Amino acid sequence: MTGRIQRFDALDNFRDYGDYASAAGRRIARGRLFRSAHHARATAADLERLAGLGLAAVVDLRRPGERRDQPSRRPAGFSGLVIESDRDDGREAPHVTFLKSADLTVDSGRRFMTGTYGALPFEPAHLDLFARYFRVLAEADGPVLIHCAAGKDRTGLLAALTHHLLGVHRDDMIEDYLLTNAAVDLPGRAPAVARQLEALTGRPAAHDAVVAFLGVEPAYLETALAGIAARHGSIDGYLEQALGVDAALRDRIGERLAA
Repeated sequence: MTGRIQRFDALDNFRDYGDYASAAGRRIARGRLFRSAHHARATAADLERLAGLGLAAVVDLRRPGERRDQPSRRPAGFSGLVIESDRDDGREAPHVTFLKSADLTVDSGRRFMTGTYGALPFEPAHLDLFARYFRVLAEADGPVLIHCAAGKDRTGLLAALTHHLLGVHRDDMIEDYLLTNAAVDLPGRAPAVARQLEALTGRPAAHDAVVAFLGVEPAYLETALAGIAARHGSIDGYLEQALGVDAALRDRIGERLAA
């Protein structure tokens, strides 16, 4: 599984989430589905590598404010489709509000993340972006890359929905989601993040709490999927009712991504 992780100078959590066995004995093609964290710090070498992927589309799941604060860098002459949302409620990112208002502990971080995942599938901006992404999968002639800020939560949910649509086994879906914990050096990154948090909040954060907050756990994704099933009857119901992914669109996506 760690062979899926691609190392860049300053692009974090970059992975291929294709090349899984899917429905009807098919396999998803390698090199067609990529996911990552944001691209604001990409080096010249990173941009050259991105250009070599021949991306047909980039789906940026971040809020407008996040994009303004950390604008994406793209390869020179990039002509792929860029999908993003202009929906902006004017509020700061929920994790910033949480960190300002509560002490970060392992338990408080888990409670926050669980609550966040309960809401992720139903936020208007995500419904819009997810729907547009699936239409692109059915039409794009080249690879598609999805990313948010850290490439683990919004991106993780969308990758999991893609795997479900294509008939990837649930165990593979969860294992792919958890690769964030291997793709990112969480213990190594935690001290710098802790210093940033203390500057933001005036309160120190324990190392283990920061490490847990930077990673992912199966319960987070399961919370989102359970919420989807509770509201729409099933993940398939959500894909069709909320995102407009009908049988014809599913078939086109499957054909496009088959190895």
